[in-house]
Parts: sequence; structure tokens; C-alpha cells
Amino acid sequence: MRVEVRARDGRRLVAEDWGDPAGLPVLLHHGTPGSRLGTTLGDVTERCPGIRFFAYDRPGYGDSDRSRGRTVADAAADSAAVADALGLDTFAVVGRSGGGPHALACAALLPERVTGTAALVSLAPWGGAGLDWFAGMTAHNVEHYALAVRDPAALERRLTPRAAAIGSDPGRLLEELRAGLSEADLPVLSDPDVHQALMDNYREALRTSAYGWLDDSLAFCRPWGFDPGSIQGRVLLWHGAEDAFSPLGHFRWLAGHIDRSTAVLKPGAGHFAAQYAQPEALEWLL
Repeated sequence: MRVEVRARDGRRLVAEDWGDPAGLPVLLHHGTPGSRLGTTLGDVTERCPGIRFFAYDRPGYGDSDRSRGRTVADAAADSAAVADALGLDTFAVVGRSGGGPHALACAALLPERVTGTAALVSLAPWGGAGLDWFAGMTAHNVEHYALAVRDPAALERRLTPRAAAIGSDPGRLLEELRAGLSEADLPVLSDPDVHQALMDNYREALRTSAYGWLDDSLAFCRPWGFDPGSIQGRVLLWHGAEDAFSPLGHFRWLAGHIDRSTAVLKPGAGHFAAQYAQPEALEWLL
């Protein structure tokens, strides 16, 4: 069910609510670029009964209003606004890929509301002590994020026509990314369920503008607005050992800085294998 929510500053956030109305509430943070429609595979409600899922399009994606200059930390207030609108006091959080940092923001900044957090193939903070942020990262992402740091206006000029083209033909993004994929990712993307989920995800994410994608990218490459080391709740960190989009060093940094984390490293798995890890994460949260 689609729901429109007003953030605390009056912005519109578009959310989705599905699953067991009486189940454990779980907020799903989508990837980058992404939308609320790309947070799960189609059979998740059958595979994971007893869960009430909800998700929202981060500012600038789909029909959610842009929040220029937003930080990763800002996701906590938006998440709280969506939960309030749905009448939820407490909830667990799962974030995959670009959703991982935003899930960790909820864990750090909403400790009284978040019952547990899973961050799958997440990036680590820009400027993290001892972390070489670009080490092991695919050349495509290095170029993208380096431009976010060096010249945000140039990144906007690049993303605007690209997002419009991908919104019309989402398969273009997978073709662009293919050169940087690990061998482990190729069979995942050949799965019809995964492929369809990604197509629906990218189409909705970029249907109206490139701003969500742009603002996510800029937020990752600036101070996040919170310290992951401050998280006191339970956190599952799941990562593929062959991930070149969120490199292994990011996983190791997070595991070394979040005291109450359970770190799961999957040998032979790439970035998109996290599509299959969600039931494992939900079981851990339950």
C-alpha cells in the first residue's frame, strides 16, 4: 500500500507498507540509486511470514521531495516520520548497499526505537580513520565518487541525462555496471526475479529526476553526521568477499568500529548476492 508522509519540515515522502499488519515492523532502506519498490524480491512475504515491511523513497527519488544538502544522518528523522505516520513506535531496520549507511544512521540516532539493524554490503564513512575508501573499488565507482568530492556540479550535469535514460530503460544501468561486476555477481543478475526487481527499482527511482542519486552520492562523500562507533544496539554486518562496489575494507572498518556487531563474510559472493541475504538478515533480527 502506497502512503504519502510529511517529514518534519513539510517535505513529502512516499512510502510503502506491506506484509503482516500484526508482524514485527521492519524498515527497509533501498540502495543507490533505488526506491521503495526495489527493497525485496517478490516472494519475501511467503519466505518471511510474521513481518510487517515498510520502506520509503529517500528525498529526490520517485515522488519524494528533494532535500538539498542532506546528510546520511538525516535519514533517521525521515525514518521516524514514516514510522510515526504508520503508528509504529519501534521497528527493526535493514539497509542494502547504499541503504546500509542510512540503516546505521537509524541505529545510532534512534536507539530507543530501533530494535535491531542489518547492514548488507554497506559502505563505511568517508574519512574513516585508517580506511582507504577507494581501495578495491571498481573503476566506475571510483570515478563517480571522486567526481562527487571534486566537482558536485559536474556530477549533476553527468547524472541528469543518464538518469533520464535509465528511467526510461533501466537495463542500461546494469549494462553500464557489468564491466565492474565480479564473476560471482553475474549469475545473480541472470536470476529473473532479481532482474525484475532491479528494473522496477531503477525505473521508479529515476522516474522524475536524478536528485536522489546525486544527493546520496554527495552524502556518502561528506561527514555522515554520526559516528557508527556510537551504536549500542545489535547490528548484523553482511558482506560478500568479492564485492567491488562496497569493497571489503569497508566491511572490516565497520566490523572493527561497531562494538555489538555480528560480522558475516560470505566467500565467493559479490555485491548483488545481498539480494539473497535478506531472509538470513530477517531471521537474525527475529
